[in-house]
Amino acid sequence: MRHLPPLNSLRAFEAAARHMSFTRAADELNVTPAAISQQIRGLEDWLGTPLFRRLTRALRLTEAAQGVLPQLSEAFDQLADVTARLEADMDAPMLVVSAAPTFATKWLVPRLQRFNDAYPDINIRIDASLGVVGDFDRDGVHVAVRLGNGDYPGMRVDKLVDEDVAPACSPALLSADHPHPLRHPDDLRHHRLIHVDWGPVKDPPTWKYWLDIVGITDIDATKGPVFSIEDLAISAAMAGQGVVLVSTLAAEDDLASGRLVRPFDIVIPSNSAFWVVAPERSADRPKVAAFRDWIMGEITET
Repeated sequence: MRHLPPLNSLRAFEAAARHMSFTRAADELNVTPAAISQQIRGLEDWLGTPLFRRLTRALRLTEAAQGVLPQLSEAFDQLADVTARLEADMDAPMLVVSAAPTFATKWLVPRLQRFNDAYPDINIRIDASLGVVGDFDRDGVHVAVRLGNGDYPGMRVDKLVDEDVAPACSPALLSADHPHPLRHPDDLRHHRLIHVDWGPVKDPPTWKYWLDIVGITDIDATKGPVFSIEDLAISAAMAGQGVVLVSTLAAEDDLASGRLVRPFDIVIPSNSAFWVVAPERSADRPKVAAFRDWIMGEITET
């Protein structure tokens, strides 16, 4: 960890040393001369050495302060340049959206043309990721859609929708020609259960969770294939390989088309929801706000 003094104290010293005036430094930083004096005294205490020689009607830099002032001024100039580049990136027409792969594939991308039509000047890039929400600047992400409990410190968090889950399968498993057609949850004992590894999601929906809620305790909820992405599990179910416990939002289009069917009229809430997440400092930037407003409106039509 870098051992650095408070940034505000460094800014106060740099401005005062550059102007050789506490009053002009205060005007530049929009504070009082007394605040500048207090910041500099705090910095001198932190460093254990004086930075100014305070004369009757003038200021003089100590030799040590004179030696570091050019580098400090250059560092603040570089910091200003970096900040300007970040602001320019936020104002550029490219919007980078991080979304879970299945949500992106099954729900977001099929509806994306409506965003493109509404905001033709914004070029959108979808970054499919199951990772936890991290450093948006480092990852080059402007806004994320995540499944979780909404605990994202330092972020603006808007609930998109609560997640509901239900068993789903190929229509072939309901056919009268099947040796064990699915009619009742007890019939699941004759079918393969398909699982999803939810990775970093806390308290994900599992077959054990669903079976406990419907009161079935004598089916092994751990057997069956496991897929790292929900989309793969849905594909396996559509191919007739078993029954998947699926997010009704992620599978919405597959259910509507008949590629998947719900064998039972039992839908239960999971412990999670979908959230729109963005850093507080940039959450109201026009392109971020445009995406948030669009997706919140889109979900209400689902």
